[in-house]
Amino acid sequence: MTVLLAGCGDLGTEAGLRFAAAGHRVVGWRRSPEKLPAAIEGVAADLGSGELPPIPEDTTAVVVAIAADSPTEDAYRAAYVDGLAHVLDAVLASGASVRRVLFVSSTAVYGDAAGGWIDERTTPEPGGFSGRIIREAEELLYSRLRGTGITPVVLRLGGIYGPGRTRLIDQVRGGTAVIPASSRFTNRIHRDDAAAAIVHLCTMDAVPGPVYVGVDNEPAELGEVLGFLAEELGLPRPASESVGAAVSAAGGEASRGGNKRASNGLLRSTGFEFQYPSFREGYRAILAGTGVRHP
Repeated sequence: MTVLLAGCGDLGTEAGLRFAAAGHRVVGWRRSPEKLPAAIEGVAADLGSGELPPIPEDTTAVVVAIAADSPTEDAYRAAYVDGLAHVLDAVLASGASVRRVLFVSSTAVYGDAAGGWIDERTTPEPGGFSGRIIREAEELLYSRLRGTGITPVVLRLGGIYGPGRTRLIDQVRGGTAVIPASSRFTNRIHRDDAAAAIVHLCTMDAVPGPVYVGVDNEPAELGEVLGFLAEELGLPRPASESVGAAVSAAGGEASRGGNKRASNGLLRSTGFEFQYPSFREGYRAILAGTGVRHP
């Protein structure tokens, strides 16, 4: 099959390499296609433009992996809503044999759950503009593909970490990490598992469902993760935040991700297996220098 990656940053590139390793032709759209590895046919494309390159006629799966240029509401809307709309325009006008379009979304659409569990049946209630805009993009995907014979798939990823994504490690090393005073659950997925899940949902024999939560097997309290990293690095356990402190040195994760525990049961029920089932295996691989971040 031919796979089109609309958006080929770190995650999209890793997914593309995995599609190629499985024997598929991979076409990657990005502004700087010269940065892509040889296994991916790079094509210059700006998803913010209404003029996109032609889609190969034998394309059977399209992966939309978009990232905003900046953490602003305008940038999010330009990327996730306008960018997705332009890709869908191109797909529907192409006449290509597309069977599935997978949109990489975020668990930010759920907002905060006060530490409770969420899954695909949970009604999204985004708390910030990022979650609201990404949720709007999900609805756009479903509405535009309804009745076309193309299966829309939304993969809501937790916080992605992996090679080059070392914010928490850097904070522990730099002595700026602070353990929250109250319980705060976080949900994450290693970049490699996120890429593998994209490939799995695009290639599995059964028709995928409309939405999957992409997180590892173990929601973890942020303090537990920071303590683990300190131990692995041979450093003192980070200090605890004072009760009532307005801002934690852990940096923004709570405000965007909310305090919730996300279940990956539906994804695992499709036969998907995690290489890094918890933060422990994943962060140990990063600390060991396993893998590279794609430019």
